[in-house]
Amino acid sequence: MREILRRSSSFNDMRAVVRRRLLDALAMVRWWMILAAMAATVGSLCAAFLWSLDAATKTRFDHPWLLFLLPVGGFAVGWLYHRFGASVEGGNNLIVDEIHAPNAGVPARMAPLIVLGTLVTHLFGGSAGREGTAVQLGGSLAATFGRLLGLDPPGIRILLMAGIAAGFGAVFGTPVAGAVFALEVLALGRIEYGALAPCLLAAVVGDWVCQAWGIHHGDYRIDYLAGPAKALVVEPVLLAKVALAGVAFGLAALVFAEANHRLSGLFKRFVPYGPLRPFVGGLAVIGLVYAVGTRDYLGLGVSAAGPDGLTIASFFGPDVHPWSWALKILFTVVTLSAGFKGGEVTPLFFIGAALGNAVAGGLGAPLDLFAALGFVAVFAGAANTPLACTLMGIELFGATHGVYIATACVMAYLASGHHGIYLSQRIAVAKSAGAAFADGTTLREARRSPVPAARSSPPEGERPAP
Repeated sequence: MREILRRSSSFNDMRAVVRRRLLDALAMVRWWMILAAMAATVGSLCAAFLWSLDAATKTRFDHPWLLFLLPVGGFAVGWLYHRFGASVEGGNNLIVDEIHAPNAGVPARMAPLIVLGTLVTHLFGGSAGREGTAVQLGGSLAATFGRLLGLDPPGIRILLMAGIAAGFGAVFGTPVAGAVFALEVLALGRIEYGALAPCLLAAVVGDWVCQAWGIHHGDYRIDYLAGPAKALVVEPVLLAKVALAGVAFGLAALVFAEANHRLSGLFKRFVPYGPLRPFVGGLAVIGLVYAVGTRDYLGLGVSAAGPDGLTIASFFGPDVHPWSWALKILFTVVTLSAGFKGGEVTPLFFIGAALGNAVAGGLGAPLDLFAALGFVAVFAGAANTPLACTLMGIELFGATHGVYIATACVMAYLASGHHGIYLSQRIAVAKSAGAAFADGTTLREARRSPVPAARSSPPEGERPAP
């Protein structure tokens, strides 16, 4: 009798286990369907956005006089945000804040406003990027999906991270980097592994769908191979030069981020009416064009109006361009701090490739290799995402120079300090042993306090703030 009861109990336990696994599998399938649908939508909208962006850029090339409408276009976009977009003015930082501490949510209006604002910026010649638009598209659509499906706050949090991954992966054609970026960008020194699978799925689907619409990304090549016999080895001397260049990339990232934040503060202080700030900024950009005598530093920097114009590809050789990185910083900081929309990342690619070119010329290093290293490492220092940028470098340029790519990205991350383009990032682990910050400190708070606060320990049994 006991044997019969024991077997019956074991059978019931097994049935319970199978039932739980079946329910888990059904829940996972439901999540995969939600994520795939959301990512496919983000990928499609990113494709439409990239096509529109290319059309706007070509229109500006064909009609150079459009530059003189930059102040007017800036005023119009500023007025739209002033009138309808006060709740989404935070942009990428709003999405990061919502992931950390859900509040009012990410409004659906963020998507059309950022797309329109970015297209106006590029049509008339502002120096800006496209990553901000992709991330905000992904975040806005993810939040909308979450609300329509009635997801709870933890579910919406996962969906927001997946939306960032889908947008980033689609707009740059780097799904692995997009997935890791969405996990790494939230806090310095910590990765949200709990959302790894959803973010990877979303990034891959977003990239696939974007490419299925016929969107193609830029192709950059590194022809240099190390060693006298062109073997795939790591040269100690070259590695030391890469580490030194990585410090320069990190300092450039710090200068870019701080210049952008400080000039933005000055604009807000001296031009209190929001729509007027991009108007003044547009006039400043026009003045810069005539001061330097070229339009090469307008727009994304991935294409030029003529064959002699500077683009990101120009810095892969054969010529050295010593100061192009500094001029691109100047044009981009003026554009973005005045309130024009777009993003920082593609200009950071230009700045990094140009600085890599200049550093390589000074150190006698391979131009194409160092341009590629700067391409990803300046972004790593500015966004505090060394792992995502290392993976981006491998996805874009191949794994041949993976050690050099990782070295440049890590050194740039360390050299940029507790600064960055996303002020809502939390500091989970300080970059140096001598710095200590209270749990949950944001980069915004760290900038305001020159002396870090002592790290506090949460009460026993209480989870630290994310």
